[in-house]
Amino acid sequence: MSDLTYAYAQPSALAHQPEGDTLLLAAYAENAPASGATCFFRGQLRDSWLTARGLTTLAKVVASRFVPQSAALRDPIVTAGAGQLRFEAFSSCNGVYARLDLGPAALDGEFVQSGTTNVDFNEPMVNALSRIGRAEPVRLSVGQQAVTLERAAGHVTERKVALPERWIKGLTAAQGYLAQMDEKLRLGRTQAAQLLHSLPSGTAKGAIHLMLRGARLSFSPVGGPGAVRVGGAHRLRLLEGLLPLTQAARVYSTPDGQASAVVLELGGGHEFLLALSAEVNRGFSGEGTQLGALLDELPAEWLAGANNLFRGNETFNPTLFGLAHDLAPATVERLCASLSAMGLLGFDLSTNQYFYRRLPFKTDRILRLNPRLKNARTLLSNADDVQLVGVGSGGRTEARVRGTDAWHTVLVGGADAPRCTCQWFSSHQGQRGVCKHVLAAQLRFAA
Repeated sequence: MSDLTYAYAQPSALAHQPEGDTLLLAAYAENAPASGATCFFRGQLRDSWLTARGLTTLAKVVASRFVPQSAALRDPIVTAGAGQLRFEAFSSCNGVYARLDLGPAALDGEFVQSGTTNVDFNEPMVNALSRIGRAEPVRLSVGQQAVTLERAAGHVTERKVALPERWIKGLTAAQGYLAQMDEKLRLGRTQAAQLLHSLPSGTAKGAIHLMLRGARLSFSPVGGPGAVRVGGAHRLRLLEGLLPLTQAARVYSTPDGQASAVVLELGGGHEFLLALSAEVNRGFSGEGTQLGALLDELPAEWLAGANNLFRGNETFNPTLFGLAHDLAPATVERLCASLSAMGLLGFDLSTNQYFYRRLPFKTDRILRLNPRLKNARTLLSNADDVQLVGVGSGGRTEARVRGTDAWHTVLVGGADAPRCTCQWFSSHQGQRGVCKHVLAAQLRFAA
């Protein structure tokens, strides 16, 4: 899978200037102009110390990895617009998704333009963040201002970084899980500060459950009513620096327990979200829970039309969008899945709404970032690779689908979930999306 290589004209830094300190976050958008001189926001941080704590925790997430690998530190992305900034990042292993939201109450400045961009998180800048004092005034610039360009005249520092496309896949899966989540626990200031007190030491071998017993939080190997399944719970320690500052917290989970999330309400327009995959060895980029909604391709002009309607961080309400444009619910679901597959949709648990990212509109990403769907379409190119065996009662269809080394029996349609005899299905039982054989049968024999 190819990565996008981008470069910053100068590194991010906390600059000491006569008029005060300025946090200059160097930006490079995938669709940036040739000059790279794009500025998204400039203004004052109303609580620079709290913002710095949030950004430092985000940097901690980016630098972490919970399975052995040699991935280098990656730079977060930020979406600017609608009066707010959203900083998003994954752990290097892609199993932890984090987001720092700075709402209107956290910012006092000008949004020069809306959009989504990468920001340089270099080590000196992160170290400078940790030294920002509680009452220290700091201005923020996301992107390059003219004064910055003038100072950089004649001296260009390029730091080329490969932005992995698996981040786009991770964004797709993370928002898919977030959109399914229900609030399970609401914690007050004291409970939030004590969130990790009963967490077993060391690395969690399997999933454990977070629950409230009276007013006391506890972790247990056995779940119960209202308990939240947390896979790899030791990853919650990434929040250690923010929990003492939290005014309240909310804990979420998907109905099937395949993902969980904690939202910290930090006050002053600051919120921090940490979402965990089902297990430590499962990165969000490997999930395929939305593949079924991508089977029927929508016309590219439909997707382009929807994309042209939204700016960065604007709310995307599928129901209202469908009503406004006279679209059937199934079509709206396919539209959401397609936009998400290009990395264009995020999900805000606080408002229970999707928000838009202004990434380049590239429909080829849908197949390129979903190899199971691409392989299913390849199977269909040969009529003999997907064969009908018969149709049973209730519309249940049995098919034979050619695999790499053997033929597989596939059951699709009817009231029951799809099934396949391949190793992928046997290992995951549909929890990570269906296999290419099921997708091929669904495409071939769909009613």
